[in-house]
Amino acid sequence: MASFGRKQGMVMASNLLKTLTGKSSNFGSRSLSGVGSSEVVTSHTDKWMQDTSKKSPMELINEVPPIKVEGRIAACEGDTNPALGHPIEYICLDLPEPAVCKYCGLRFVQDHHH
Repeated sequence: MASFGRKQGMVMASNLLKTLTGKSSNFGSRSLSGVGSSEVVTSHTDKWMQDTSKKSPMELINEVPPIKVEGRIAACEGDTNPALGHPIEYICLDLPEPAVCKYCGLRFVQDHHH
């Protein structure tokens, strides 16, 4: 396995930031305030919000009807493919309203069989 020294790591991080933000960065100090620049986030968000022909992720997930589950506990992984899902979350279904997964927003309800 290759090992990188501090200087090589700083050069790699600087190059990554330059690629993401289009600006060069000086890593002489320990401050990494340039990482996750709000400038990048803002421009991406603005671009997303300008296109009103596409639905937002929240609108898309709200179109999925609540998933009926036998029993009191639902287990949500976000997707059947582990590479596309999220950490497993066990959700209690004791309340009458649908329970929501904190990772993906899928809703679950208890299926009452009589």
